[in-house]
Amino acid sequence: MHVSLPLWPATAGLLLALACAAAQAAPALTLADQNEATQALLERWGETQSQPPALSYANFAGGPAILEAFRAGVIDVGIAGSTPPVQAQAAGEAVRIIAAVSHDRPAYQLAVRAGLEVPRLEALKGLKIAYAEGTARQTFVLAALRKAGLTPQDVHLVPLRVSDFPDALRSGQVDVAPLIEPHFSRYVGTGADHLARFVPEQHLQGLPSDINYLYASESALKDPAKRQALLQLRRAWIAANQWAQAHPDAWAQAYYVKRQQLDPADAQRIVESQGNLTVPTLAELIPTQQAVIDLIYAAGDLPAHLQARDEFDLEFAREAEQQEAVNAR
Repeated sequence: MHVSLPLWPATAGLLLALACAAAQAAPALTLADQNEATQALLERWGETQSQPPALSYANFAGGPAILEAFRAGVIDVGIAGSTPPVQAQAAGEAVRIIAAVSHDRPAYQLAVRAGLEVPRLEALKGLKIAYAEGTARQTFVLAALRKAGLTPQDVHLVPLRVSDFPDALRSGQVDVAPLIEPHFSRYVGTGADHLARFVPEQHLQGLPSDINYLYASESALKDPAKRQALLQLRRAWIAANQWAQAHPDAWAQAYYVKRQQLDPADAQRIVESQGNLTVPTLAELIPTQQAVIDLIYAAGDLPAHLQARDEFDLEFAREAEQQEAVNAR
């Protein structure tokens, strides 16, 4: 794993703007979002609440960009999959996982360039696969190769920024790329060849599931006012995810139709395919996260064999659970 990453121009400009905003009066927390999904979720859920959390948002594409923002001190908390906390730990950045939600479905779909068919994972051999170190897509690709009985040396891993994955498929720069919604539906489309534009999902069973982490900087966790705001955010974020699971039509309309401009039928299909939501405890996730670390280390993408326990703030989780128990009385 490359733990010293350059600032991309777009990221550098965003960090400068965030730094300027931080010098002015602002909400207690600045949250690093991806695809504006968390902002849309909390704002739509907040319409049902008397006191939704006060936040400012910054949108990023992938964990490496969020890590740069943590390094620059312009965000307090972020949303990411399993790999960005590993990247942060490897880079020596003091960020900790404070909450998690999970869906019982694969974290990504493997999209395939036009004109090529990949009917099963074994057919990945010799292909060019989009690869983004420091993102959960990295782990997903490595797990897919392992399930197929392949190694990274059996394919061509093409380093790319996450935001470039769809265009790389369209141009033929890569043959396969792990995509999330709404990018997957936009890429696949509804043309005559749309069923050939992805690896059938039944072959993805057993690959990493869709886990989202809420992770915060150590400086925010040590600041009394921000710690209280993080406790409130944790409650709100979990409740909002549970609301979206219970109200799929409203969530599909608010995010996939209104914000991402997808067709209502595509939006409905996406929310129906997202699987069942669970809210695991952080302690339960340590073995799962250790497996992620072990997989990346075995691929030679980590400078040292890390311990997953160090990525979680179990003390914060206990404090949150105690506070919620008191509030429930």
